[in-house]
This record gives sequence, C-alpha cells and structure tokens, in this order.
Amino acid sequence: MHLTTTLITISLAAAMFAAEPAKYPIDNDDVRVIDVTQDPHVKTKMHEHKPNRVMIYRAAGTQDIIAENGKKETLKFQKNQVLWSPAAGMHTSEVTSATPVPLVEIELKKAGAGKKVTSPLDPPKVDPKHYKVEFENDQVRVTRVKFGPHETAPMHEHQLNRVIVYLTDSKTKITTADGAVSETTRKAGEILFQGGAKHTETNTLDTPVEILVTELKY
Repeated sequence: MHLTTTLITISLAAAMFAAEPAKYPIDNDDVRVIDVTQDPHVKTKMHEHKPNRVMIYRAAGTQDIIAENGKKETLKFQKNQVLWSPAAGMHTSEVTSATPVPLVEIELKKAGAGKKVTSPLDPPKVDPKHYKVEFENDQVRVTRVKFGPHETAPMHEHQLNRVIVYLTDSKTKITTADGAVSETTRKAGEILFQGGAKHTETNTLDTPVEILVTELKY
C-alpha cells in the first residue's frame, strides 16, 4: 500500500540567502534541482515560491517561516527528512538552529498528470524490504531506498523519469534484464536525473546505502 502524505513546508530562497552559492546539478524541461546550504540566524528577504517542490533536508534543524500577513510557522526537520512543499506566497524565513542546513530543492516544472506506474515489477511491490514510499501525490512519488551491506534487490523496473539523491556513498553492481553487468560508484550528495530502467542491484560495499528517489508523474 502506498502511503500518501501531504507535508506542508516552505524553505529558504535559494542562492542569495545561502551560506554557500547554490548549485544547479539538474535543470531540464521537467525539474530544476537546487543544492544549497543555508546559514543559521540569517533572515531572508520577502520572497515567494511559485512551483511545488520536494525538499530534502540533509541536517536536522528548525526554521521559522513568517508570511506577509505576519503569521509564523516553525518547522522542525530531521537529518535526511523529505517533505512536500506546495507553492507559497510571499514570506521570509530563517534557520533558527545552531548550525548550517544543507538541503536539496526539487522544483517541479509541470502540472501533475497523476501518471500511474503499471509495471508488475514496480520496486516497492516486488522489493518492499529495500524500497519504501515516503509520500505520493499527482506530481511525484518519493521512495526511500536502503540496502544493507552486500544486499541485492530482485529484478525490478523504474517506469518514470526520476531524480536520485545519494544520501550515502554507493557502489552498486547492476545487471540489466538482458544480462549486461556494470558497476556504478557514487558519493554522498550526488544528484542524478534518470529515465526508465529494468535491472537487479547489489550493494557491493561493507556499509549500508541510502538513496531518495523522486519519480515524476507527468
């Protein structure tokens, strides 16, 4: 069963309010991804967010969001927590915890079409041990992927275009449906955009691997 959750949150604006300049590892017709670190105790200028977004907080912290009418919301988040952030009107925001907060913003450029995953090899169905749906709506499905050392996922199929954020280092042996074998190595913090694929995967590390996958339902 898919867990559908609407978690309303608003992040800081991007580059001009960051401790480090924002990076844009992906900017295509479907999404713009912003990789940025926010300074604590720095209040932003009044700004708004027009697209809906998926937010990945890479550190625990708190944030105050103050709307143009003065209404304040305090957001608390855990390390590597992922939240849904709908388009928001004018507001300011400030990280109120003590340390900088790295985060990834996935801005969604298209309206939700509610595209369905129809493959019988859908990862959360065939491998619920490793693939768990965090939340789902008409624009995205976000899945948290966790592999223990040397664990293998059975043959599965990714039907939708997706943004992949590596929360840990990863070294994976991939075997495609036609038997081709390859190995990929990723560092924690890497972000990729990929299309459909059908394969098995094996974590070849002696340490666990954790990944967040945002599938685009349009």
